[in-house]
Amino acid sequence: MTSPRALWRDPDFARLWAAQAVSSFGARITREGLPILAVTTLSAAPASLGVLAAIANGAALVVGLSAGGFVDRRARRPVLIAADLARALVLISIPLAAALGQLSIAQVFLVGGLVASCSVVFDMASHAYLPGVVGPDRLVEGNSRLATTESLAEIGGPALAGLLFQVLSAPFALAVNAGTYLASAGFLSLIRRHEPAPEPEPPAHWTAEVTQGLSLAWAEPRVRALLLMGLVQGLFGGVFSALYILFALKTLHLPTTVLGLAIACGGAGALLGAGLGPWLAKRIGAGPAIIVSITGASLSAMAISLAPTDRVGATVVMIATQITGDAFGVSANLLMISLRQALLPQAVLGRVSGAFQASAGGLGIVGALGGGWLGGAIGPRAAILGAAIGFLLIPLIAVLSPIRKVGEISAGSASTG
Repeated sequence: MTSPRALWRDPDFARLWAAQAVSSFGARITREGLPILAVTTLSAAPASLGVLAAIANGAALVVGLSAGGFVDRRARRPVLIAADLARALVLISIPLAAALGQLSIAQVFLVGGLVASCSVVFDMASHAYLPGVVGPDRLVEGNSRLATTESLAEIGGPALAGLLFQVLSAPFALAVNAGTYLASAGFLSLIRRHEPAPEPEPPAHWTAEVTQGLSLAWAEPRVRALLLMGLVQGLFGGVFSALYILFALKTLHLPTTVLGLAIACGGAGALLGAGLGPWLAKRIGAGPAIIVSITGASLSAMAISLAPTDRVGATVVMIATQITGDAFGVSANLLMISLRQALLPQAVLGRVSGAFQASAGGLGIVGALGGGWLGGAIGPRAAILGAAIGFLLIPLIAVLSPIRKVGEISAGSASTG
């Protein structure tokens, strides 16, 4: 068994980890910062904010389907560096335009779409690059380390964004955001481990590129189950994303301060989940750990829909479900990503990652639009309850699939028990 400190002593993983950490903080600053900029500097209407959110979500669908082959046919580290540099370059256009008095909401839309697209490419390349850095036997440990920094970024990133936008004017705060991506590119450039050149592949029509990731995922029974689980998560998660804030503020009548506290507690729960996943996998096997974790996350969603309306009870339920839901959700996610990385050749991971992002993102849009309609038709609580019931399909898919037999996640494949 690998020592828990082994990856700390690996300088190349430490550089990748550092790059991912600053990039994660940068992504949170962008996520919070562009809407803040649109409201405070350009007086954007709610409809404009909806367009901005839709553009960012649409990037996962379009780029996820189309860029997988691009990632897989190239060395991944240069793609990661290029994505970081592109994000920095695009973001720096905001303060430049503001200084010249030319900033417009159209530019904010364009920047939001381009940064989101580059972020999807970065995530796909990072997913495909990690196995070559840590080795197939340390995937769970490596993903756990990366999940830890993602959780810390979720806790501290929005707060850092708020501080930056308070100290600096909104456009110029994004110059600092651009600096996080430059720092990430710098750390990546210091990695010394040789990355084998991808094997050449015969050219394929663009339509084949779009569907290849889905075909590769569908061909492996355990990855197929993971894909189906992701589709269900995307659909019903879209309902939650559309109605969660409305439910908390209008149905439960929680003040925004309490809601903010609950969301911050979710980040703390995610930090716990980064350690919970490996711990469960060691004791009961990776497959059963996935089932336990995703069941816990689904039951937490169910508890949200049943929250009482009195202030104290609602506060307790929302904080508790944020902690447990994010803890179990991160635990399941890092194990499922590790399993996918172990089961499939590294040469196709970019395409498969893109297929997962695009399919879940596409159904997420459907879920968000459907959730908004349902919330108006039957009320936010009933709509969220329906989505929570839908979430129970996720562990059911895992139980009915070969995932339940997966023991240890190891080199080239996942052992079964």
